[in-house]
Amino acid sequence: MKKNNVLISKSLVSMSKCISVAGLIATTALASVAQAESLLITNAEVHTVSSQGILSNASVFIEEGKISAVYASGETPESITPDSTVDAAGRILTPGFIASNNILGLVEVGAVSQSRDASDKKADITFDASLAFNPKSTLIPYTRKGGITSNVVTPHGGEGIFKGQTFIVDLSGEFNSVIRANDAVIVELGSKRKGSRAMALQKLTNTLADAKKAIEKSEKAKDKSKNKEPKRKELPVHALLKGEKLLLAYADRATDILALLKLKKQYQLNLVLVGARDAILVKEDIVAANVPVMTSAIDNLPNSFDSLHGSLTMIAELEKAGVNVILTPSGESHNINQLRYDAGVAIANGLSQTSALAAVTANVADTFKLNSGRISVGKKADLVLWSNDPFEISTKVDAMWINGQKVSTQSRQDALRDRYTTQSDMPRAYTK
Repeated sequence: MKKNNVLISKSLVSMSKCISVAGLIATTALASVAQAESLLITNAEVHTVSSQGILSNASVFIEEGKISAVYASGETPESITPDSTVDAAGRILTPGFIASNNILGLVEVGAVSQSRDASDKKADITFDASLAFNPKSTLIPYTRKGGITSNVVTPHGGEGIFKGQTFIVDLSGEFNSVIRANDAVIVELGSKRKGSRAMALQKLTNTLADAKKAIEKSEKAKDKSKNKEPKRKELPVHALLKGEKLLLAYADRATDILALLKLKKQYQLNLVLVGARDAILVKEDIVAANVPVMTSAIDNLPNSFDSLHGSLTMIAELEKAGVNVILTPSGESHNINQLRYDAGVAIANGLSQTSALAAVTANVADTFKLNSGRISVGKKADLVLWSNDPFEISTKVDAMWINGQKVSTQSRQDALRDRYTTQSDMPRAYTK
């Protein structure tokens, strides 16, 4: 019996070693699969949106999902051995565009209430719509057709002035595509169908003042242990006052803009103006306050008494004055891929092509502190290879990479086109 126990013990040890070795092999294999392949893009006209400017016949080397080197013409080392190589054949390579001010992934069909997750009557400053984000939305590959690789999603929130907080996603379509949740605080000011705009400004002012007083009282307390924990609704406001969060403020009229600039100075806020149709009237004040403006180049028709001064030339005039401009697409979910057309309209009305490219890449990345928006060492490899000038209507995306991984731009619309144009014995509009 004792001999049998010894034999069993030895067998178990042997099996344990085999399992350990097998586990090590499996782990190594998984690590190898998970490791991103290196990529070298050659012979490209690289629009870096950095101090390097535009490089002809340049190469970009990608490792582990990031840009590890950018080589000017003739500088690519022969010793580089990438896993794969793409010959751009002289085509334009840009950073992936970054969209903003939309509800992509929160609304599938606006007319179908069950597919709308961008707002709720009870939503307040704590509203975290990223919990409802759908990375498998059919609109995401459709959006990629516009060269857009990431997005700042801006929910509509509830009935109060605070609409919740933005969140940032990449458009890979993967379940882990939310880069950062609970990012910028959204506030909506301006004209009201019922009541006075003064109430919204007063509410914002009082909220900031009360929060500042509470923070100062807490800091002055001798016995810190007796300090009360801030309420859930107070935490985002405290983060605003500490400079940890952006305040995205929707306002068009010049007086509202000036009131926001005053609050920024008083409370040292990180402010971004959204819409800002009257910005042209107070552009010097905006420049002096170093506040970015997020707006559309084609949203120039007055739809209220707050938006009488919008024009097609406004973007160029703001940029010339020194305003940091972020171009946003018009529309909510379905027309985001037309962001490049917005930029094209701005170019046709006086904005330089270099500035237009920055307004949909680097300016957004800098404002929201994203490691993208430029083709430079260390940045995320979110890149787009274009058939021609990205701001021309006939140009298309030839190739796209998000985090160094190639992604498709084939959308549901393409699938429907193929279905309805395929020859078949079935009745028209059907396939086998």
